[in-house]
Amino acid sequence: MKSTAETLSPTRVKLTVEVPFDELRPSLDAAYKTIAAQINIPGFRKGKVPARLIDQRVGRSAVLEEAVNDVLPKAYEEALRQNDVTPLGRPNVEITEIQDGQTVTFTAEVDTRPEFDLPDYTGISVTVNDAEVSDDDVEEQLTALRGRFASLVPVERAAADGDVLLVDISGAQADSTAVEDLSGNALSYELGTDGMLPGFDDAVRGASAGESRTFEFTPEVGEFAGSPLTVTATVSTVRERLLPEADDSFAQMASEFDTIGELRGDIEARLAKIRVLEQGLQARGKVHEALLELVDFPVPDGVIRAEVEDYFAAGQAGDDEQRAEVERNARNGLKSQLILDRIAEAESVAVGESELSAWLLQNAPRYGMAPDAFAQALVQAGQLPMAISDIRRSKALAVVTQKAKVFDASGRPVDLEALDADLREAEAAGEVKVMED
Repeated sequence: MKSTAETLSPTRVKLTVEVPFDELRPSLDAAYKTIAAQINIPGFRKGKVPARLIDQRVGRSAVLEEAVNDVLPKAYEEALRQNDVTPLGRPNVEITEIQDGQTVTFTAEVDTRPEFDLPDYTGISVTVNDAEVSDDDVEEQLTALRGRFASLVPVERAAADGDVLLVDISGAQADSTAVEDLSGNALSYELGTDGMLPGFDDAVRGASAGESRTFEFTPEVGEFAGSPLTVTATVSTVRERLLPEADDSFAQMASEFDTIGELRGDIEARLAKIRVLEQGLQARGKVHEALLELVDFPVPDGVIRAEVEDYFAAGQAGDDEQRAEVERNARNGLKSQLILDRIAEAESVAVGESELSAWLLQNAPRYGMAPDAFAQALVQAGQLPMAISDIRRSKALAVVTQKAKVFDASGRPVDLEALDADLREAEAAGEVKVMED
């Protein structure tokens, strides 16, 4: 097989491939067998029809088409290897010539990985937040814990944010026809969480028990999309949370500690660990941003267009602003992948079996699957190489971060080795995801 590559642009290549008929012969034989099994000719058993009769009845061109479709993907992959082309996206293939008994020629235009020089990524300097825990931080967490053990007490006053209400709601169209989906009784709802209908919180805030409030709601989707509906909410009960006292008795009830001082100390220690993890994630994020700014190169427009169209393929066209944002994110994401892939090659970054297992363990719950089943699903879908590439890129970013200079907001240097160890431990435990492309 012969092939040549023509550079159409810094990100697109045209391959011209010539396949000799000898290499097409196995696919041609397979095509005759396939067609023979699909047709019925009197006097011949199914699958035993001679090639000459298939040529007469079906046509030699149909056989050649079947054979070419079979050999083309393998020939394309071989042409990529011969010309050292790294494709991005799907190729546009055109069969340009079929000389029966001699050669088959086709062209394939495909977006490719652009050539660029790696920037000097050693010594990138970034600043992250201080990893300090204030008394207010501890108090906020303690108050949240007390809230989990709070009791609800009815009050005779106007509803305010944080109160838990019992409400009845009903909805109607403009002609007063009731809307069944907007009907409910004795619904328990915490005011101020914006967890009900848009406009609900503003309507019932300040209402007392027994009072009704009416507001307008226009659904964006569904049967009544774009049609204003009238919603009536009647508050039957206003209840406030009564928090338990923050004392030793509460500490014994809510934790394994005997005193409130020990509980506060544990909260502070856990917050301190979280702050360190946040520093590590912030450091990697800022190093990643700085890395992208160090180098500029064109990314394939065809790949970006395909990503944007795939994003909006669910039927939502998206306005100009949304499409521009999706395109911008797609460009940055692809640029990130290309840079980190090159760094992984330069630093000889590899992915071990234990790292792949840890990744599967971390990500399987997101899909409601066991790690083994998740791994099998990835293999069947042909997506395991993509997962390995994601892990490799994450490791490449970790290498760059280790070479960076990181300071906290107070100007103190941050121990990157300790941060990286904490991040790996947290990632293995499923507490954080190191990098999102």
